[in-house]
Amino acid sequence: MVRTAVVPVAGLGTRFLPATKVVPKEMLPIVDRPAIQYIVEEAVHNGIGDVLLITASGKSAIEDHFDRRVDLEVALADKGRDADLAEVRRLSELATIHSVRQPEPLGLGHAVRMAAGHVAEDEGFAVLLGDDLLEPGSTFLSRMVAAHERTGAAVVALMRVDDPERLAQYGVVDAVPGEREGEVLVRDLVEKPAPGTAPSDLAVIGRYVLPGRILGVLRDTLPGRGGEIQLTDALRTLAAERPIVGLVLDEPRHDAGDRLGFLTATLAFAAQRPDLGPDLIAWLREHLDELAQRADSTGRTA
Repeated sequence: MVRTAVVPVAGLGTRFLPATKVVPKEMLPIVDRPAIQYIVEEAVHNGIGDVLLITASGKSAIEDHFDRRVDLEVALADKGRDADLAEVRRLSELATIHSVRQPEPLGLGHAVRMAAGHVAEDEGFAVLLGDDLLEPGSTFLSRMVAAHERTGAAVVALMRVDDPERLAQYGVVDAVPGEREGEVLVRDLVEKPAPGTAPSDLAVIGRYVLPGRILGVLRDTLPGRGGEIQLTDALRTLAAERPIVGLVLDEPRHDAGDRLGFLTATLAFAAQRPDLGPDLIAWLREHLDELAQRADSTGRTA
């Protein structure tokens, strides 16, 4: 049974400097919620209410976000802001939040290994990376959990990458068709393959459901690329014993670790909200029309 979601949030977020000099990247708002809140809400929506944050120095704001803030609650109550008060209180009750600090940035595999004191080696757990945002209400994680519970194998989320040059940015799998639609059996993984050498067009993205025994494998995994302990290397060890299940993503995904992806997530999430969507969509249409008119008047491409 999968009861825990491990969420690594120890990175420096350098792609968003200077905004992330003192503010954790995971706390940057997408519309009116920090990115990390969407991750925790996804876990809860898919039946996982125990969340372990793998943090680092300077990241205490993430833990504070899910804690009580009594002075704020009193101020909101005094002002009659009942809706805001309910939302603030909901956050502290959303999930059971734990945290452990990663003392050094020694790789994703090392961050996952930090869960060893919280997750038993005889039970499965999920790993959710904060850079990969699925849209609110997604049940893709539940499908991954179901595949793990059906097979007992590790399950990784995959997406198809049409551009061969972009495959060098991901871990890429060598896989054959699985027993069910949308599933493949992963025989091996290659971390950031050189251009032209990728074994497929299927790249690993930031959702995993793993057997607890991978924690023992990670303890024995030596540093790899960049001197870091790679989760991919531990997955390769498991795949050598029995195929890993890959579940191919069939819904929108936003790379919130990239500035453009962060913007598209903000627009997509806002467009779906009844309080913001209609006005936002109307403004976007008007703005695009204006850009097209300017391009026509100057003879340039919008």
